[in-house]
Parts: sequence; structure tokens; C-alpha cells
Amino acid sequence: MDERERLGDYRAKRDFDRTGEPSGDGVPAGGTKPRFVVQIHDASTLHFDFRLQVGDVLKSWSVPRGPSVRPKDKRLAVPTEDHALDYEDFEGVIAKGEYGGGTVIVWDHGTYEPLGPDAGFEEGLRRGHVSFRLHGAKLRGTYALTRFRGEDDWLLVKAGGGTGHGPGTPNPRRARSVRTGRTLAQVAAGA
Repeated sequence: MDERERLGDYRAKRDFDRTGEPSGDGVPAGGTKPRFVVQIHDASTLHFDFRLQVGDVLKSWSVPRGPSVRPKDKRLAVPTEDHALDYEDFEGVIAKGEYGGGTVIVWDHGTYEPLGPDAGFEEGLRRGHVSFRLHGAKLRGTYALTRFRGEDDWLLVKAGGGTGHGPGTPNPRRARSVRTGRTLAQVAAGA
């Protein structure tokens, strides 16, 4: 399946003249290592969006309580549509009434290393379990995503290594963007 097909749901849900979100036609950040981004999204519900570059798209999960740096914390992660690679830099306000309407900041970003069997990361996702090592500004170390009920429920868990103590997950209302240093309120006020 090519990128155009993989982004069909993403593009169908958005009016790019109104949202300010990237359409996927831009040139994404380069580099040889796959990238990840965690965005805080103040939409109908406040949540974190966890995205991993897999091939030519960002595989995405909504994580209501956000990723944690503590191995004992298991976080629900609900799959959403694949996103365009250039979405990793998106920060701004999606117009009210549009899909995902609300404010978005880039809470963390960086690269990751797939871990595990040589069968491939995409195959691991299809089977329902992948492990990876994050190299982000805030999240570092080994994490795992595991499907645990049907197709729609996954867990995001810190598996060990790297940062393993601290507050767990930040207060999303006070958290600052790694790109601009702004909070959700500051981004919303500047829109």
C-alpha cells in the first residue's frame, strides 16, 4: 500500500484550508533513523498523541493519560488513523468544528530504535506487540506497545532502561512544547 492510500482516512477527515494541519504533500524531516513525536492535544478531550514513523507514515495512538517514565504505569493507547510524516512538526490550533478541533503542542520528539525479532516492526504491529528504544528530549529508554483487547485497545508501557523515576506524566495544562517552549494556553492565545 502506498502513502496516498495509507493516508486516505487522514485526508478524508480534514479540510486543509481550515485546519492548518499538514496535508502530507510536504517534505518530512530527513534522517536515517525512524522518528517519533508525542503531541498534547486539547480537543473534545485532553489527551496525548503518540506517533511512531513506520515507513512513510506516522502510526498513531491516542494516550489519554500520556506516556509515563515509570515502568509500573500501564497506559491505554487507542489507535487512530495514520498521519502524514510532516505532522511531527505540527503545533497550532485546529479550527472549532473541524475533526480534532483544538490546540496541539509538540511535547516530545526524537528518534527510536525498533527492538525484537528480525521479522520487522510492521509485522510486530500486525501481531500486536512491538518494543522500541526512544531517544527523545523527554522520553528515553525502552517502551512497548501491546494489543490486549481486539483491535482497539493497546497498552503503552515503559519496559526499562533510561529515565525510570520522576513525576510519571506531566500536567498537560502546564507542559511546554519542546519546539517553542509554549504551553497549550499560550499557543491558543497566539492563534
